[in-house]
Amino acid sequence: MLQTFNEKNRHLKVYIKDRLYSREAAKVSVFDSVVQGGDAVWEGLRVYPEGIVCLDAHLTRLQESAKTLAFVDIPSKAVIKEAIKKTLDANDMTTDTHIRLTLTRGEKITSGMDPRLNQSGSCLIVLAEWKPLVYDNDSGIKVISTSQRRNAPQFLDSKIHHNNLLNNILAKIQANVAGKDAGLMLDEHGFVAELNGSNLFLVKEGKVFTPHAHACLPGITRKTVIEMCEVMKIPLIEKNLSLSDFINAEGVFATGTMGELTPVVEIDGRSIPKEDAVMKSVLNHFSEAIRSYCEPLTST
Repeated sequence: MLQTFNEKNRHLKVYIKDRLYSREAAKVSVFDSVVQGGDAVWEGLRVYPEGIVCLDAHLTRLQESAKTLAFVDIPSKAVIKEAIKKTLDANDMTTDTHIRLTLTRGEKITSGMDPRLNQSGSCLIVLAEWKPLVYDNDSGIKVISTSQRRNAPQFLDSKIHHNNLLNNILAKIQANVAGKDAGLMLDEHGFVAELNGSNLFLVKEGKVFTPHAHACLPGITRKTVIEMCEVMKIPLIEKNLSLSDFINAEGVFATGTMGELTPVVEIDGRSIPKEDAVMKSVLNHFSEAIRSYCEPLTST
């Protein structure tokens, strides 16, 4: 899967720190922490006419990630919402939009790793693009397991939604070389963690399973699916799952803001069925219900 340039995004307005800039002028300093050390946190937001999906949960995770990383200048939700609103209004966006929301530790007074060098406050970036779902959710995606392991908490806690994505990128490179859509990452014990950019679920004997969120990001779309299964009275089990469990599943799907719910139709060259009734019911229910999870940009 290779995303392509959308001509509608040529003249975007991007919010950086405290104002809007044209796409060409949208820059951060070479002294910014995100440039020098990937020292930032981020969220992906999906926009519908009804609002932004699970907005409060995304902003909470952004703030909690920043707190864990000891940011000293974390903007309030009201401030972030106002910046998002200004960006969407400036671009006349109400749907088919994905927002990359980034909060960096900010600009340093001189190069260095010490956060005490950051004396200009944090830097909020709101990058909204015209971007429909990135996967073909009718046909599904093909994935390959990679040698690159997902971070475990003793190395870098996956609960922190940070910008240091090199291990995910290396997994994606392996998938690219193999001609597949995504890389499937295992944890340090050899259990399945997630894809390089989305969480995973499998269906077997009428039950839905998903890996523990030890080495994977506990995604917000993942949480939404878990809640939906509870409402639908579908048994949902979190457990350690091996590659064999996924290869022999009756259905596998990925979840994330960029693609929402996407069937996985091949793992390491083995075909995975996508007609399982339970999986289809979950995917259909999500498609029908997702707008009810939208929250308007009210400054509360």
